[in-house]
Amino acid sequence: MSGPLDGLRVLDLSRLLPGPFCSLLLGDLGADVLKVEDTGMGDYVRWSPPYVEGVEDSARSAYFLALNRNKRSIRLDLKSEAGREVLLRLVRDADVLLESFRPGVLDRLGVGYDRLRGENPALVYCAITGYGQDGPYRDRAGHDMNYLGLGGMLALTGEAGGPPVQNAGQVADVGGGALMAAVGILAALQERARSGEGQFVDVSMTDGALSWLAMLAAQQLVAGPGDPPLRRGQLPLSGAFLCYRPYACADGWVTFGALEPKFFGAWCRGVGREDLVEQQFQPPGSDAHREVEAIFAARTREQWTAFAAEHDCCLEPLLELEEALDSELVRAREMVVALDQPGAAEPVRQLGLPIKLSRTPGEPTRAPGPVLGGDTDAVLEAAGYGAEEIAALKEAGAVAGPVSGAQGSFLG
Repeated sequence: MSGPLDGLRVLDLSRLLPGPFCSLLLGDLGADVLKVEDTGMGDYVRWSPPYVEGVEDSARSAYFLALNRNKRSIRLDLKSEAGREVLLRLVRDADVLLESFRPGVLDRLGVGYDRLRGENPALVYCAITGYGQDGPYRDRAGHDMNYLGLGGMLALTGEAGGPPVQNAGQVADVGGGALMAAVGILAALQERARSGEGQFVDVSMTDGALSWLAMLAAQQLVAGPGDPPLRRGQLPLSGAFLCYRPYACADGWVTFGALEPKFFGAWCRGVGREDLVEQQFQPPGSDAHREVEAIFAARTREQWTAFAAEHDCCLEPLLELEEALDSELVRAREMVVALDQPGAAEPVRQLGLPIKLSRTPGEPTRAPGPVLGGDTDAVLEAAGYGAEEIAALKEAGAVAGPVSGAQGSFLG
């Protein structure tokens, strides 16, 4: 079955999480994604535990496999002239180039956007960075927490009077970076279909994360001089109301999202406490909140799950990750898939594709994650290099094939 992005050729020079997650989506949807890695350790995440036993060293990281299925790998030394020439030849037939270096790195190597556009004017070039291609922070290093801190999201996350709370998921990396890059790439490709020209897609993870605060920023931007600033624990959807909070029950936690009066009323009637209906928007710490806490604490999570099946009130169990991955919902939505990885004793389980297309669905299990440089020879041959030329490139260190043995860890 052909995917919706069949025929799209992507050169992915990115590493770690944001870029590879973006190209993971493109690859799952049918794009031909080629990881362009250096002749050293390649994508750093390759060497990070936990490992899948029996798999070749450079492809045994569970993190790497989860982000890099449906891709191929070539190793190039972009610090060498011959390695850069290989990249330029590959760019001529590519539709997209994705990278996540700091601004200016590829320019200094002589293979920045202007140079690549000279080889292929139709190329869509996407750069994911922490702070964008311009502005006062363009050259700074950063990670997800830094971007969320500068964009205001971290300050608003947590209980009133308590410390900021870090999210378990990388909101800026994935939501602000990878997803925005995927949208930007597809938008540029759509425009290219009209104009025939590619363009530069500038994705800042800080910009992207800030955009997630669309409604709260709108509130802050129209606030008058006397309006109080927004603070964590005091926002309608993150702690201000007793009707929209997690609650401890007898043996765990549940999530109560009865923001609309009809849902809160259904819960009150279900527990025989219609007197609480008018208390829906009382804050944490109020008498009404303490009563609601006591009601939740009196039943088990299973009892509340049964209650929610009978009363439509936006109440669900709060699952630990291992429970969520084995849940009826996740199984029904095919959000856990299994891939045959060479060397592994059994298929490797990973998250599935969250985008469901009715006529041309994606195929997350099409191919496993590649070993480092495992496709170097095949890619060079397809690009027109002869056997002697490939041997010369390897001898010069401009390219490299598969490597055995761990090269280190980006966490080490």
